[in-house]
Amino acid sequence: MPKLNGVLETALYVEDMDRARTFFEGVMGLEPFTADHRFTAYDAGAGTVLLLFRRGETLETVVLPDEMGTIPPHDGSGHVHLAFAIAARELAAWEGQLEDHGIAIEGHTHWPRGGKSIYFRDPDGHLLELATPGVWPNY
Repeated sequence: MPKLNGVLETALYVEDMDRARTFFEGVMGLEPFTADHRFTAYDAGAGTVLLLFRRGETLETVVLPDEMGTIPPHDGSGHVHLAFAIAARELAAWEGQLEDHGIAIEGHTHWPRGGKSIYFRDPDGHLLELATPGVWPNY
């Protein structure tokens, strides 16, 4: 399995949590930290976390146990963008991984700083990107 080096953006809202988990665990190779019916938290590499929230399930304040505090309501809609950082040497392996799972690559970009990106969709239509170093001044 190719290795992810990090997440550049951190949260997605999904319609079907089981379908999303199948994709992010089976295709992307992510390992969950914790999960319940409304969210899943994944280790996305380099000390980063990808959170999946079931759309509409985070509209109420969450009171955490043991006086840990609260999490305010939030939600999102529409097809959003999320970029994963990968090593340049992993790009071809990721292209093969996506092809093996029948995931269409919608775009290829060669950035002026030398980075490369490929773009594809998750089952909810979010635009996912795998980006090698050289995309941004800090990456």
